[in-house]
Amino acid sequence: MNLLTALDVLLTECSVTKAAQRLGLSPSAMSRTLSRLRIATGDQLLVLAGRTLVPTPYAEKLSEQVHELASTARAVLQPASGTLDVAALERTFTIRANDGFVELVGASLMTAISQTAPHVRIRFVSKPDKDARPLREGMIDLEVGVLGGATAPELKARLLFRDRFVGICRAGHPLLTRVTAKRYAGYQHVVVSRKRQFSGPVDDALGQLGLRRTIAMVVPSYANALQIARHSDLLGLVPHSYLGSAFLSGAGVQHFELPVRTPEIKVSAIWHPRLHADPAHRWLRDTIFAICKKAS
Repeated sequence: MNLLTALDVLLTECSVTKAAQRLGLSPSAMSRTLSRLRIATGDQLLVLAGRTLVPTPYAEKLSEQVHELASTARAVLQPASGTLDVAALERTFTIRANDGFVELVGASLMTAISQTAPHVRIRFVSKPDKDARPLREGMIDLEVGVLGGATAPELKARLLFRDRFVGICRAGHPLLTRVTAKRYAGYQHVVVSRKRQFSGPVDDALGQLGLRRTIAMVVPSYANALQIARHSDLLGLVPHSYLGSAFLSGAGVQHFELPVRTPEIKVSAIWHPRLHADPAHRWLRDTIFAICKKAS
C-alpha cells in the first residue's frame, strides 16, 4: 500500500522532491522508495531529461490505473463517516457545466446553500471538452451534461431534467411572420459548438426534408449566440431551459419553436463512484436535483 501511494504521487509530480513533500518524507527516503519501485516493476519509471524527471512509456501506461487503485485503497481504509452536519460542513465543490446550466440554477443553488450550509463554496468551471479524466482524477466533483458526454463506463449518473432546443432571432426578424422548415433553412445561422463543428441535430432533421441550412458562424457559448442573433439576421439555437436566462431578458431577441423535430436533451448529473457514498457529495447531488425539479 505504501509503495502504491508513493508511485501514484511520483507519477503525478514527476519530482522526487515534490513527492517527498506531499508524503512528509525526506528526499533521500523518497529516492530509496523510487529505487524499490524500479525493482518491483522492472522499469525505470522516471528518468532524467535535462534537469527534470519524465515518465517512461511504461509509467505513462500505468499512471491512470495506479491513481485509481490508490484512490480506491484509501477509500477502503478510510473510517466510515458519521451523520453529516451540513451547517458545519466546510468544503468547496467544483462543478463542470455549460453557461446555460449556471444561468438556470446558479442563483437558486447559492440561495439554498447559504441557508443550510453557509461554509460551502461552489466553483463552476467551463466545459472545453467531454473528457472524463477530470472526474476520474478528482479535479471536479460533479459534471452536468448529456449522458455519454463524460464517457467512462464506471461513472454514475442521475437525470436532472429533460430539455429541447428552440430557435432565437432578433426582434422583428422576417422569419417570425411564418416559420417553416424551408424559410428557416433559407437564412444564415450561428451555432454553439465546443468541437467547432458546422452541423448538428437540426441539420439531420432538415436533411430528411431535402433541405440544408447555411452556418455562417460557430461560437463557444449560448451567450455568444444570443448576442450575435440579437444584432444580426442570423438564427441561433438555445435549450428551452435557457429562456429564463438574464441574457434573454429585455427587448432585442425572441425565440420560436423549431419547424423540425430534434432529439430530446437529457441533462444529467455525472460523478465518479468514489464519491457515490460520500455524505457531503450526496447532499450536493440531492440539492441540485431538487432545484432542477423545481425549475423544470
